[in-house]
Amino acid sequence: MTATLIVLAVIMGGVVFWLIRQTLNVQPWAEEGPIGQDHASGPFSVQPAKVGLIVFLAVAASLFSLFVSAYFQRMEFGDWKIAPEPFVLWINTAFLILASVFYQLARNAVIKNQTAQVKSNLLIAGFFTFAFMGGQLWAWQEFHNSGYVLSGNPANAFFYVLTAVHAAHILGGLWVWSRTLFKLQSIVETRKVRTSVELCAIYWHFLLLIWLVLFALLLST
Repeated sequence: MTATLIVLAVIMGGVVFWLIRQTLNVQPWAEEGPIGQDHASGPFSVQPAKVGLIVFLAVAASLFSLFVSAYFQRMEFGDWKIAPEPFVLWINTAFLILASVFYQLARNAVIKNQTAQVKSNLLIAGFFTFAFMGGQLWAWQEFHNSGYVLSGNPANAFFYVLTAVHAAHILGGLWVWSRTLFKLQSIVETRKVRTSVELCAIYWHFLLLIWLVLFALLLST
C-alpha cells in the first residue's frame, strides 16, 4: 500500500511540475493580435468570470473537504469494511491527467491566438474526459458485480458518493467545454474565447487535483 501511495505521489508531483512549467513558459505579452474587452487591463485587474470561478472552486473545495473529514470519522466505527478499488481507476486517473494536459495546451494556444491548435487540443481533452467518465461507470459496474453494493457497508457508500460528486462536477465542466467549442465554430477571432478556454483549463486542473486526493484516500484506507 505504501508503494502504491508513493507511485501516486510521484504522478501527482510530475503533473503539478509540468503544469507549472507550462504556465511559466507562456508569455501573455507576446500573444498575437489585440486584446479585446474580454480581458481586464492593469496589473491588479481581475475578470468577473475568474472571480466567479475562484469562488466556486473555494465552495467545491470546502464540500470535498467535508466529505473527506466525514470519511475519516466514519471509518472509526466497527462496521467499516475496507473494499479493494477496481484497477480501472488507475486507467481513469491517466485519462484525467491527459485531459488536464491538453486543456493546458489549449490554454497556451489560445494565448498565442493559434485557432487550429486550440480546437484540436480542446477536442482531445474532451475525448479523454469522456473516456474518464466511461471508465468511472465501468468501475461502478465492476465494484457492484463484485458484491460491493451501496447498502453493503459505509465504505461502499462513500466510494459511490465521492466518485459520483466528482463526476457531477466533471459534467458541469463538460457543459462549459461544449459551449466553448460551439463558440470556436461560430467565430473567427480566437481571442474572444480566451477567457472560456483559460477557465476550462483552471477548472480541469482543479478537478484533477481533487481526484488525485480522493484516489489516494480510497487507496490508503
